[in-house]
Amino acid sequence: MNRKPFGLDIGITSIKVVWLSHLKDGYLLDASIISPTPAKGMLSESPLDEEEMAKAIRGVVDNAKIVSKYVNVAMPESQVYTKVIEMPVLSDKELSSAIFWEAEQNIPVPLSSITLAWNVLKRPQKAVGNEKMQVLMVGAPTMLVNKYQKILSMAGFSISALETEILSIIRALVISENFPSSLIVSIGSVSTSLAIIRDGIMIFIYSIPTGGVAINRAISTDFGLTLAQAEEYKKVYGVSKEAFGEKIGKATEPILNSILTEVKKALVFYSDKYRDDKPIRQILLSGGTANLPGIDLFFANSTNIETVIANPWKIILNQNELPQQILDNGPDYTIAVGLAMRDNES
Repeated sequence: MNRKPFGLDIGITSIKVVWLSHLKDGYLLDASIISPTPAKGMLSESPLDEEEMAKAIRGVVDNAKIVSKYVNVAMPESQVYTKVIEMPVLSDKELSSAIFWEAEQNIPVPLSSITLAWNVLKRPQKAVGNEKMQVLMVGAPTMLVNKYQKILSMAGFSISALETEILSIIRALVISENFPSSLIVSIGSVSTSLAIIRDGIMIFIYSIPTGGVAINRAISTDFGLTLAQAEEYKKVYGVSKEAFGEKIGKATEPILNSILTEVKKALVFYSDKYRDDKPIRQILLSGGTANLPGIDLFFANSTNIETVIANPWKIILNQNELPQQILDNGPDYTIAVGLAMRDNES
């Protein structure tokens, strides 16, 4: 049996699957597919809905002709607690004791209901002055972890790794320590995650409950369309202020401005904390909403920072063999690509 895990991104509106082969100088894309998520998705506690979800995942993987039983899967950022914390330079043993105090300060629910994980992002060899170590702390509701394990088991798969979406995105996009200081803005269906990358590692993570569905609702309300029709209008006309006598722009502007406000706060946080020669060089837009025509110009013009659409296929050696539809939907596949990259060398 092939033990190479595939990446599975279970979104609110779609399921994305990616399977890669790791070579010395990059990756080959073995399989990828995107398919609608069942209406209740992962939100329902009904056994029937869970069974439907398991069948949908099984069907997507079969359609992609993936033969591995092992999967790397991401939990939605909106349902977990992710934080980069600064701590005095500690040994692993000291950290394992101290991390629970940090968790109590940063996670607003009882730790008894949380599965806690942590990882040292940066530990100075010797603490100089007030130099700190940076630790990534993730708290996932144990019920959520159990739910993923249950549904994936029902679908016939074994989870190799369970992580948060932003970690998968960073793995797919941040390919070296020399990566320029960047702000990643991942606009999902119901939430948007912001992450700042410095020296190749994440130093800041924050999520807000606003995403592509809110844009759909705004267009739907202003134009009297169904949500499905609004989604199509959004894909065609994007955030253009010219379309339909500026109506599309006016409908989407409040939603985008709410995201922009948080982007500007993150930029101010970074510039206040790091007063050096490594300013934020670029904004990377990920998630399905990053495909909207004009959205990169909206953020570039509003922040005066180069804004680019995430392309997780850069690591793929056989790009020229990929269908144009897959290439065009790169931002939608970022999480699944990052998941497929995890432990793929083994």
